[in-house]
Amino acid sequence: MIQLMERYSADLSALNRLHNFPESSSKITAFSKYIDSTEAELNAKNFKNLSPSERADWHLMKIELDEQRFELSELKKNLAESSFLVPFMSEIVKFHDHRISRTLPNSEQFAADLAHLESSIKAAHGSIKDQLKTKKPGEVAPEHVVLRTVSTLRNSKSALESWHEHFAGYDPMFTWWTKRPYEDVVKALDSYSSFLRSELTGRDADPNRIVGDPVGREALVAALRREMIDYTPEELIAIAEKEMAWVDAEFKKAANQLGYGDDWRAALEHVKTLHEKPGDQPKLIRELAEEAIDYLEKNDLLTIPPLAKDVWRMDMMSPERQLVSPFFLGGESILISFPTDEMTHEQKLMSLRANNRYFAKATVHHELIPGHHMQQFMTSRYNTHRSGISYTPFWTEGWALYWEFLLYKRGFAATPEDKIGFLFWRKHRCARIIFSLKFHLGQMTAQECIDMLINQVGHEKSTAEGEVRRSFGGSYPPLYQAAYMLGAFQLWQIRRELVETGKMPEKQFHDEILKLGNMPWAVVRKLLSGEEITEELKPWKFYSGSIN
Repeated sequence: MIQLMERYSADLSALNRLHNFPESSSKITAFSKYIDSTEAELNAKNFKNLSPSERADWHLMKIELDEQRFELSELKKNLAESSFLVPFMSEIVKFHDHRISRTLPNSEQFAADLAHLESSIKAAHGSIKDQLKTKKPGEVAPEHVVLRTVSTLRNSKSALESWHEHFAGYDPMFTWWTKRPYEDVVKALDSYSSFLRSELTGRDADPNRIVGDPVGREALVAALRREMIDYTPEELIAIAEKEMAWVDAEFKKAANQLGYGDDWRAALEHVKTLHEKPGDQPKLIRELAEEAIDYLEKNDLLTIPPLAKDVWRMDMMSPERQLVSPFFLGGESILISFPTDEMTHEQKLMSLRANNRYFAKATVHHELIPGHHMQQFMTSRYNTHRSGISYTPFWTEGWALYWEFLLYKRGFAATPEDKIGFLFWRKHRCARIIFSLKFHLGQMTAQECIDMLINQVGHEKSTAEGEVRRSFGGSYPPLYQAAYMLGAFQLWQIRRELVETGKMPEKQFHDEILKLGNMPWAVVRKLLSGEEITEELKPWKFYSGSIN
């Protein structure tokens, strides 16, 4: 199984490097063929003869192949949905396929093909322009489909550039025949792409406008099944709403301790004013990181290799990146979100308030140790054949949020201000489940998601916008934002079954999870408990009430 998984990772990487035009039909065909052959090889394994670890790997490969097949299916569906906007796609694919075929060009023929492609692009441009004479933009095509098409056109242009630059200047006849037709095609692509963006979307008027691409209930249910989660989207929303009510009750207790009665909003506003002055945020981050490490070691909660404590580093986040990630990002390097001199006065104040010392205390350990840095450190050293194959955000984010739960329960958040910092993020993770699932179900707009974060969680306007932009910008899968709290609840349930019953020491429990690597929690549960792993591994129900 190890050899199969390592070979699969190398093969997939090689195929991606060759087929670097994401929307090409040849890529879809090549990947489908490879997935089918790998699945046949996997199915040929004698499952009964596999060890428990190998059986887990067998399931991880099954999940991976299902995920790859689903992504190809979604890509084909999306391309079919936007095909009327790019009826010339097969013509562009022809150039990409020639580039990767390692054959010499028929320059005169390619010049004719380029001329035909230019005509096809202009014809599509003219057709959409004619439709706009009698229809509104949204009636011609949904905005998210248009933005997806603009991205396809950008990739198409890159594929053409790769093809042309490979021969131009090196083959005199190629350059003589294709220089002008190629330039005309690029000009037509740029013109058409600009037209779609300006006339069918609102991006030119507001480049930071959030649109998103809702996937629908069917896709959400399928994704949950692949994560081995036995709940519907609606059931998960109900869980998040129940958890939010628990957080609100805790918020009121902390507000009372600060002298604000039940007014948690007033207490939250007070905490937001307790931020570092410009230039001092890195010092605070270092102190908070060291505080968390000291606490873990003094309480014997986790084995931390000395090198893991030495190699993490800090980088400041650019203003542009903060539009999408208004808080920390982490791993071996923690990216610090804090005001820069080029921000407006209002932006500076919002960033200061959003990155106050108590919000930071609740999240620095999430990003570094025991969170994402610790995860990456261990998965690059143990069971490395699983890296990149069994990735799931429910493990990645669930582990990091689990520690927020555990540290809060253990009293690491000692002061009322500490508690408010932790509770803010906990409520934020409840909201992530609700707004992300409802958005993809078509029940909330992006603006309604922003309003929810401001009105119900207490976000600054800029951080709410950044959070929603990050959620629906296309870089994260639909379940990613829900994965934080749902992953943490899965891990906590395994803890209840193994640690709280005395079957496994707490430190060993944490150490073993990191060494096993990134995988669905249903698989982790089987491996840690020693239960038999059968060929049919069913999704599970893991929620048994709030962690308090």
